[in-house]
Amino acid sequence: EDGKIPMAVGVDLRGESYGLLIDQIGEVLRLAEDGMEENPVNLDPRMAKLAGGVHRLDGQLMVVLDVDRVLELKTEVQMAA
Repeated sequence: EDGKIPMAVGVDLRGESYGLLIDQIGEVLRLAEDGMEENPVNLDPRMAKLAGGVHRLDGQLMVVLDVDRVLELKTEVQMAA
């Protein structure tokens, strides 16, 4: 609706392929697993519902999207409809 070209990220999860529509891609990073921390207690509950953890980068907090949780939420919404 805003005239921007739609973008999608392809995800393979447990043998199934999904395309997630996104607004924009800022930067692609490869991060070490041991650098991921649990969600902080003060993380917005709406964000925490979809987050699998966080990484601290240059004084900022990057929230890591948990694709399992996103797809579970989609299933819950579909079942409620």
